[in-house]
Amino acid sequence: MQDRTLGQGLNVSAIGFGCMGLNFGYATTMTRPEGVALIRQAVERGVTFFDTAEVYGPYTNEEMVGEALGAVRDQVVIATKFGFDIGKGMGALDSRPAQIRGVADAALSRLGVEQIDLFYQHRVDPAVPIEDVAGTVRDLIASGKVKHFGLSEPGIETVRRAHAVQPVTAIQSEYSLWTRGPESNGTLALCAELGIGFVPYSPLGRGFLTGAITADTKIAAGDFRASLPRFTPEAIATNEALVDLLKRIATSKGATPAQIAIAWLLAQRPWIVPIPGTTKLHRLEENLGGAAIVLTGEDLATIDTASRGIAIAGERYPDHLLAVTGG
Repeated sequence: MQDRTLGQGLNVSAIGFGCMGLNFGYATTMTRPEGVALIRQAVERGVTFFDTAEVYGPYTNEEMVGEALGAVRDQVVIATKFGFDIGKGMGALDSRPAQIRGVADAALSRLGVEQIDLFYQHRVDPAVPIEDVAGTVRDLIASGKVKHFGLSEPGIETVRRAHAVQPVTAIQSEYSLWTRGPESNGTLALCAELGIGFVPYSPLGRGFLTGAITADTKIAAGDFRASLPRFTPEAIATNEALVDLLKRIATSKGATPAQIAIAWLLAQRPWIVPIPGTTKLHRLEENLGGAAIVLTGEDLATIDTASRGIAIAGERYPDHLLAVTGG
């Protein structure tokens, strides 16, 4: 596995591991020992970048990640997040300085580490000036509790204002062949301008781009995809045209649709590091195989032209969550 650099000096594997789905958000989850084992298998296969957050569980995902990576702490980069008032429910924001400091201390304890490698604001809190947020993380960096500052789903001006106070190492936003907002909203251009790394979450469209989900698939109760407009049977039936495109390219490359989707992301910029998640070892190995797929200029042009001709049905989130993410 090759490395890539986020921002000014955070070196990570070219493909990371999004740990959320191990025990949060989906109907199929793993016990703590199972999750620990899979994370360690990811390390054995060259993954050095692991993403978690206090809200996943809540709290238990950080504990799982911490247990899994304790023995190899000096070999890995751990990212976690602040920004929610968990006691008030999902979507309740709180990035007040005292809250950030409290979350940092709790995360350090749950992860069993002395320093958080990358500390993201999970969602921008409009009630707290971003300068106060960046300043608080700057102080945590000065104290040695945090190494790098990140933002998730921020607007362009928010990034500029934060970066002026404390350099932003990475932006994490949804990005894939069926969610291309970072291209049109200026995020990727800003990352190039300011030297910020970009970490796409849900690079496989929450499993859709693997081809494993069809209009006949029943999304289980308790799986958050059941609430997403893109996962209605009608939307899935329309959006399968994108999977068909990936399948055609995959066949020509001796690859899978998931590997093409990941290879496409890696080909967009050298400072993009996707973080696919899975609960299955064979899917982990499949995802990591995306780093070995070479897409030519002709391949990329074909994918770009064909994918832009496919109208994606359904918003990526319901309205109340779009309001939190900014669209």
